[in-house]
Amino acid sequence: MANLQRRVHALAVPFPASGHMLPLLDLAHLLSARYGFAVTIVVTPKNLPHLSPLLARCPTVAPLVLPFPDNTNLPPGAASTTRSSAGPAPGLIPPPRSSLTSSAAGRTASRPSWESPASSSAPPARSASPLATRCGAGCQTYRILTTPTSSSPSPPSQDPPLYPWRHLSAIYRRYEEGDPLSEFIKASFLANIGSWGFVFNTFAEIEKPYLEHLRDDLGHARVWGVGPLAPPGGGGERGGPSLVGAEEVAAWLGNCAEGSVVYVAFGSLAVLSPAQAVALAAGLEQSGARFVWATRGVVPLPEGFEERVAGRGLVIQGWAPQVAILNHPAVGSFVTHCGWNSVLEAVAAGVALLTWPMGADQFSNARLLEEEVGTGVKACKGGDAVPDPDELARVVAESVGEAGRARREKARELARRAAAAVEVGGSSYMELSEVAAAKQIKHSR
Repeated sequence: MANLQRRVHALAVPFPASGHMLPLLDLAHLLSARYGFAVTIVVTPKNLPHLSPLLARCPTVAPLVLPFPDNTNLPPGAASTTRSSAGPAPGLIPPPRSSLTSSAAGRTASRPSWESPASSSAPPARSASPLATRCGAGCQTYRILTTPTSSSPSPPSQDPPLYPWRHLSAIYRRYEEGDPLSEFIKASFLANIGSWGFVFNTFAEIEKPYLEHLRDDLGHARVWGVGPLAPPGGGGERGGPSLVGAEEVAAWLGNCAEGSVVYVAFGSLAVLSPAQAVALAAGLEQSGARFVWATRGVVPLPEGFEERVAGRGLVIQGWAPQVAILNHPAVGSFVTHCGWNSVLEAVAAGVALLTWPMGADQFSNARLLEEEVGTGVKACKGGDAVPDPDELARVVAESVGEAGRARREKARELARRAAAAVEVGGSSYMELSEVAAAKQIKHSR
């Protein structure tokens, strides 16, 4: 009992989408396995299966399942966010918040002191020792700490060329003063800025200027880059079971030359339109390159496409073992929407990226890869954009050909630096140790 009283207890409350949950689970594993933290992860019943691999490895990690409200107008399955949607979020907060407060109080030595930002309907964004963990987005996404302040949906008169208005998150562009959802999001942003510290799934070798900028802007040094966070056990079923097993995919890739395969996937939320799917399929077919395309079963493929590319193209109609695919020596490039988890998984695997940003932080992520890191090249841009099949075929073919050799080597070098960052003595290893030490000091007082 005495050891339990002294152990630091971390409460993790991820947004219920796999892109947010998975890296936070990886962080929970490190805090538990390396530093002896007790970790409670708040999940909805639909998302509980995501925790199974972690719970099997870490006895000090426990789930806290919050029942999802029954009397809502949300569609079935909304407790696990696999598509982008807007709903009566502020009105759903109070019941889970009450349950969370009472449950957390029962698992800690002292009752947490929740503070509500702005209104009683806002979430418990602060506690006696709040820590904002940004695992699903890069640090450079948070370089501007302002919040939505204008109800105008139109761009400002001076639209910056590097970060045009249309590439900002819709959270900013659709803000309406007085609208309950808009004001809820604004209050949450303000609460995040007031957090005691920030932990990012990134590493200094790719985002050092942005980490330093945040420290300067916030006026304190409690900003840490602790990535790339990696799944324990290789992440074979990371995000859910695959319709095609990792062994089957590995066997197919084993018949391909090193660096000759293009992997194609667009995360857990993006859905291609029929026109986009046709153009992408045509580009892959014309490229002559070998490829693996994970469609999640929601992409309408052109008739006869799979038959025409049989032997050099593998289509996975469902979830794919992405980490295992990216880490296979045969994979040389990755057509991606530039979600931050996908970016870091590719960086850690040493794979070049063909960027197709569609929304949220993805445009700035693509710019980071293309213009600063040098491991990315544009394939397309925009959620509604339809790529030119001929141009896409050229970009795809070059990415795994002689023209893309220098970029692939740069990607492999970046992977070596990413691995060094998380090894003992590396920048991310040391910064996570600082996080753990800081929380242990606060806990012992």
